[in-house]
Amino acid sequence: MSEPETTTVAEGVARIEWAAGESVDVVRREVAAALLTHHRVEALIDPVDPAEQRTATWSGLHREGLLRGVSGGEDRMIYARVASDAPVEAPEGFRALLNSFLPRKRAIGQMLVRDPEDRVLMCQLTYKKDWDLPGGIVEVGESPKLATTREIEEELALLIPAGDLLLTDWLPPWGGWDDAICLVFDGGIRPSSIIEQATLQPREIRSVAFCTLDEVRDRAADFTARRVEAALAALRGGRGYTESGRA
Repeated sequence: MSEPETTTVAEGVARIEWAAGESVDVVRREVAAALLTHHRVEALIDPVDPAEQRTATWSGLHREGLLRGVSGGEDRMIYARVASDAPVEAPEGFRALLNSFLPRKRAIGQMLVRDPEDRVLMCQLTYKKDWDLPGGIVEVGESPKLATTREIEEELALLIPAGDLLLTDWLPPWGGWDDAICLVFDGGIRPSSIIEQATLQPREIRSVAFCTLDEVRDRAADFTARRVEAALAALRGGRGYTESGRA
């Protein structure tokens, strides 16, 4: 088996290639040698080759993402290590290595706000025809509860602190989206006039309204309507976990 080959591809950047089946020890040694003269060493790995992905990982290379169509039109996963990375044998270095390739799931925070007539606050969105609960994506490193409060303030200019978690709803992959976890928090009972105080974020929100369940079913996607029903049921002691709104 031939030795791994290291090539300088930019100032201070080396790219390493090795033959299929090469040992982790050999690749790790080559990575360490490259970092003596470069600040970064990287490898492009076939995303459907788990064996070579394992070799890259246990050689100390962090998975950074997918490069599409870079190798004869084929996709490649880019792995890299920089000189400032903590040693793999150090606890923080090992955790960072694992963190680079372990699955990351998108989280969405939404709020169930009701009026005294038990209608639910719903938003008509600018980027899709279906209505939805107010809320949005949880940022990296952000508390889902605080994210939900933040989204309500950003989109509606309403300060409604997120209360107890009512529902965890898993959303399967759909329409080009990866799967996600939707967390629905209790926004309590608010006067119907609260919508008159809202200032809508024009890029995202077209209108808001308190809706009966029948109106929710008519205006929202079926899985959203199921989620709203499940969240309302959770207030009465129902299940706290669903998948696409289904128990």
